[in-house]
Amino acid sequence: MSEKKKLRILIADDEIHIRMMLKMAMISMGTEVVGEAKNGAEAIELFKKAKPDIMLLDVNMPIKTGDEVLKAIKSEFPDACIIMMTSVADSETVENCINLGAATYILKDTPLNEMKQMIKEAWDEFKS
Repeated sequence: MSEKKKLRILIADDEIHIRMMLKMAMISMGTEVVGEAKNGAEAIELFKKAKPDIMLLDVNMPIKTGDEVLKAIKSEFPDACIIMMTSVADSETVENCINLGAATYILKDTPLNEMKQMIKEAWDEFKS
């Protein structure tokens, strides 16, 4: 990401090791991680405060699920770029999230280099 302004990323996942891995990957891409949420309610609150360019959002979250968070944020911020992260390739869940306005979804077991490329492509497509 060689833009002058660093991309601002919010990470929402209930598993600390996933948040740490994503944070390291995002920093290595030259982005700024503006917050980390460990549950759905926190994710919505942080999104409103930080107003990130991209949110990486786990589908399975406590308190509010990923699709509930997605729906809440998209209703208030229709132009939000939200990329769903999941460990389960459940086509119904994925389809539901895309229908709710997710930019794309990424399987958590995707190799990091591919994941970074997918995030970059999703952002490039989102802002065009």
